[in-house]
Amino acid sequence: MSGLRVAVAGAGLGGLCLAQGLVRAGVDAQVYERDAAPDARRQGYRLHMDSRAGLALERCLPPELFRLFLATTGRPGTKFTVLSARLRVLHETHGNPGRDLDDPATLSTSADRGILREILGIGLEDRIHAGREVAGYEQDPDGVTLRFADGSTGRADVLVGADGVNSAVRRTLLPGASIVDTGARVIYGRTPLGDAVRQLVPPAMYEGFTAVVGGHVGLAAGMVEFRSRPAQAAAAIAPGARLSPVGDYLMWGVSAQRDRFPATDAQLTGMDAAALHAVACAAIRSWHPDLRTLLARAAVDETFYIRVRSSERVAAWTPGRVTLLGDAIHAMSPARGSGANTALLDAANLCAAITGGGDVVTAIGAYEERMRTYGFAAVEASRQAEMQTARRGSPLWLRILNHLR
Repeated sequence: MSGLRVAVAGAGLGGLCLAQGLVRAGVDAQVYERDAAPDARRQGYRLHMDSRAGLALERCLPPELFRLFLATTGRPGTKFTVLSARLRVLHETHGNPGRDLDDPATLSTSADRGILREILGIGLEDRIHAGREVAGYEQDPDGVTLRFADGSTGRADVLVGADGVNSAVRRTLLPGASIVDTGARVIYGRTPLGDAVRQLVPPAMYEGFTAVVGGHVGLAAGMVEFRSRPAQAAAAIAPGARLSPVGDYLMWGVSAQRDRFPATDAQLTGMDAAALHAVACAAIRSWHPDLRTLLARAAVDETFYIRVRSSERVAAWTPGRVTLLGDAIHAMSPARGSGANTALLDAANLCAAITGGGDVVTAIGAYEERMRTYGFAAVEASRQAEMQTARRGSPLWLRILNHLR
């Protein structure tokens, strides 16, 4: 693959995973990220990681970075629980407590998004170009000319749009592709697990992901208790690498349909973190006092708000030197916990296609055909979960069961 130049628009999980795999195979991959720094905006905290992510990361990462990923995953849960707003157990689903924690084929655990992104960036420092937003492109038989938002241009043999739900690459490649608003809204937050806070955490939350239901509002909660402290794991496994000193925490998301929040989308979007935190706390003001205190003790300035959007299925298109992965092509709701897993699977499959030899356009076409099948199947599964959440007359625990899991 000597001489092949691949430009990746977007330094999210999928884009970085792809770049790791390409560089490992000897491909010149350059990543262009619109944000000036990784923490320029809130993008989430706890991620559910399954075998799709485990196998993809094993294929793309150098062995020591894959070991670092495993070491910094969360302590796996053994149960999924639905609680009432007064902490009464409504439903339990038991998992498999005996699985091998280091087997990517059976992976089922949590990871911190920020730490995983840092791991994926190790070794790519000179290839990640922050503050360089890909605004469009022109494709010709020999390659692709990239147009950046600052007016400059660049050149590559292949361009991969990994630039998220608002992808500029998708808008040019597939101008008819549409994104729909599901109507669901979520305010996310993170509560550090100090000694005093741990005493307030309901026992079910220590055993796995938990959903709390109360009227028209749901609270999704998941612990991240690192198997090894990230900074210490990096020092032991990948000397020279630096990971942020993140401590254990409880991720939470207050969710409801848009007409159930006491403010419009425009108002919520314009709120700062403190105001959003106040809205989240008010939404559960009649709930069990321990739950109210858990939210009250959050890291307030890390609270953020999202409108849940989902991609419409796209018909097959003529393959070329420009392609897409992750939310840029199959954005989905947090329901079923598939977004990050599917993006990482895309990255591994596209890497294998590009580096497999033969004509690169033919290889990209084969990747796209496969990706459309499993990618939009995941979108549909998450959409069905959202519909079940909103359906009137459903038992409350079932309405929340698949949401934000």
